[in-house]
Amino acid sequence: MSLLGRPARGGIALALGSAALFGASTPIAKLLLGSIDPWLLAGLLYLGSGAGLAVLRLGRSRAGGATAEAPLSRGDLPWLAAAILAGGIVGPLLLLVGLRLTPASAASLLLNLEGLATLAIAWLAFREPVDRRLLVGAAAILGGAVLLSWRGGAIGLGWGAAAIAGACLAWGIDNNLTRRIAAADPLQIALAKGLAAGTVNLGLALALGAAWPSPGPLLAALVVGFFGYGVSLVMFVLALRQLGTARTGAYFATAPFLGAILAVLLLGEPLTPILLAAGALMAIGLYLHLAERHEHHHVHEPAEHAHRHAHDEHHRHNHATADPPGEPHSHWHRHAPLVHRHPHYPDLHHRHGHRRQG
Repeated sequence: MSLLGRPARGGIALALGSAALFGASTPIAKLLLGSIDPWLLAGLLYLGSGAGLAVLRLGRSRAGGATAEAPLSRGDLPWLAAAILAGGIVGPLLLLVGLRLTPASAASLLLNLEGLATLAIAWLAFREPVDRRLLVGAAAILGGAVLLSWRGGAIGLGWGAAAIAGACLAWGIDNNLTRRIAAADPLQIALAKGLAAGTVNLGLALALGAAWPSPGPLLAALVVGFFGYGVSLVMFVLALRQLGTARTGAYFATAPFLGAILAVLLLGEPLTPILLAAGALMAIGLYLHLAERHEHHHVHEPAEHAHRHAHDEHHRHNHATADPPGEPHSHWHRHAPLVHRHPHYPDLHHRHGHRRQG
């Protein structure tokens, strides 16, 4: 099986890099739970993400660094607000309720539903193409995550489990809504989501009586949030742009395994047969996704939008005097109708309908 081209490989690297950063944040955040209230920690992680990216963006602006990314448009704001509401507010709130009513082992297992929710929504609601190979690969990755978090306990069907499942659904909705605005500047998207979610969660935690942490843990939480949530989210948005939601979500589901490996290396946790089996399942799933070759004749309908691009086969347009020079760059441009055949993913320019997949 042949792999897809360089843009797709770049998207896969971004998705796995995003998973690695987020997965690494989990064992580190676990160390901070002894000195920071869980909900307050969630707020600090989000706030560290937004504040760190804001400083990065301000520094880039003051240094005169131009960006080739398109800014968020007015039409993007409702999608961004809905994504923040679902993933930054509703999700953490439901998780908190669920954690209070559910054993930690069952909660860890249930949290793996996020990947399944992301893929299912992308496939069923947004009609992303998903064939048997991808479904089997996603099932193998999800199976590895489930095995990794299994502690031999049973999962009840009470309100706690329902709340955690609801949190996973909220994050799956968030991932799919973010895909709708993935053409815009990912730094701006991640910054807005981090500041909004961080402010809300921090305010709620303090209102419920959470104690402010000492400077050391506070700074550590902000730094972990910047890399594990902020930089990770920027990479996730870029991967969404190139791969679509279902595939990005599947690659991101490797985060628990990557976090577990880091826990072995940094925290001295044992390298167990379960960890090795989970790694084998995820390796099978990743192979099935990496070996995908999706190719058929398809139609590009006329479209107009702005996003970062170079003048490739899909961008053969003229430029106005005011358009930025050099490549890659961003400006409003029009796509003429085009019919051709080549390997592709459901990226910004390949969100066309499909016949029966299989």
